[in-house]
Amino acid sequence: MSASTWPADWEDRKAGLDCAMCATRGAEDNGHGLRILQGTFADAYLNRAVLPGYAVAIWNGPHVAEPTQLDEDQATGFFREMLLAARAVESHFKPVKMNYEVLGNSVPHLHVHLIPRYDDDPAPGSPLPTSFLRPGRPADHRFRADADALRTLLA
Repeated sequence: MSASTWPADWEDRKAGLDCAMCATRGAEDNGHGLRILQGTFADAYLNRAVLPGYAVAIWNGPHVAEPTQLDEDQATGFFREMLLAARAVESHFKPVKMNYEVLGNSVPHLHVHLIPRYDDDPAPGSPLPTSFLRPGRPADHRFRADADALRTLLA
């Protein structure tokens, strides 16, 4: 068997050591986006990204890396709140399709990427190129208006 290609501190990261998502738990602005949902189990953020409507639902309880680490009630609550955020994104941004990614390969804290796909999609039928999920500079007034609209839908 070959040597691991995972970072040397991977087990520490999975255990929550220096977890960036734990450090910003409950923040109105987590540095990537604005909170649109403050739930019992999940906080959802509209991200400042190239792709309009790209959001992330983040587990807001004690650090876990995998959904399998949640008990039944926590799992049900987390995924229910993630779906509430996704429905708001669908309602406001009107994508033709939504994608959901539960990865955690770089930040092993449970979170789900909510990725709207549009008519002018660069890769219909395939995963969206990650360049579209990178930080962008949406017009601040438009970004804040979108976040407010999503909060209203979630109220």
